[in-house]
Amino acid sequence: MSAMPHRAPERAPDADELIWVPGGHTSMGSVRFYPEERPVVEVVVGDVWWQQHPVTNAQFAAFVATTGHVTVAESALDPDDFPGADPELLVPGSQVFTQPHGPVSLHDWTVWWRWQPGASWRAPQGPGSDWRDVPDHPVVHVGWEDAAAYAAWAGLDLPTEAEFEHAARGAGEPEDYAWGTQLHPDGQILANTWQGPFPWRSDDPHGHHRTSPVASYPANGYGLFDMIGNVWEWTRTRWTPSHAGPSEDLSTGPVTTCCGASLRPALGETDRMVTKGGSHLCSPHYCQRYRPAARQGHGAKDSTSHVGFRCVSRTLA
Repeated sequence: MSAMPHRAPERAPDADELIWVPGGHTSMGSVRFYPEERPVVEVVVGDVWWQQHPVTNAQFAAFVATTGHVTVAESALDPDDFPGADPELLVPGSQVFTQPHGPVSLHDWTVWWRWQPGASWRAPQGPGSDWRDVPDHPVVHVGWEDAAAYAAWAGLDLPTEAEFEHAARGAGEPEDYAWGTQLHPDGQILANTWQGPFPWRSDDPHGHHRTSPVASYPANGYGLFDMIGNVWEWTRTRWTPSHAGPSEDLSTGPVTTCCGASLRPALGETDRMVTKGGSHLCSPHYCQRYRPAARQGHGAKDSTSHVGFRCVSRTLA
């Protein structure tokens, strides 16, 4: 299926922009890659309507313009949440991927990530960058509560881990990859993942060295774009070491708000939520998480340049 033309929506998605994904029995997990994906379990998910692609910068800007929402990355950090931290670092900012000049050890992620004061969804690469230059790219530098606030404003929700994995498979068999058994079948690059030796050289033939415009790659069997690669996506499922264990799904539906600020109790800094789908930084050399079964625990208040989100509806199904 060919990718749809790029566009930069200026408002929250309407119902006719959502894609229906039928529910049913689905397999979760894999025994071939990382421990947190084991074991393979059978689950049942319901019908869900999905946004076709991750929320874009332009869509998020419309939300902020309407509500005045201030994101986690734009807020000063509470010293009580970070005992012993350097006070000079407790300023608004976020983690930004920074490409090294040459080969580096893959055992120290701090070599390619930097804490950047002033980085936020408005300035994805830090001061001097502007979301308006990439309006159709996925919004990044958003914490879980920012994604939840957007979903509530739009009258939607965040997906559960099981719903995401089911939809990411695109109605296909539970193979390693969303499209089959090979990462690059017949040499095709089917998602925005790292091309070249990670993290120092990006050889992407499409010129996507960070995020890419949504819908730049083919849709999956359900008509959804970027379910694999581009950005990791928040779910409403709390992180557990295995998806086979007890989990808690947090509703993010409509909540009471005051002047655009959610009155929902904030998640603690130590809380982690499941993110799914992998990102443009996933590589055969380092992080093979460009697969439906892949999962990652991400601090609820942590924001980075490779985590975004999309919303779903269950009431339309």
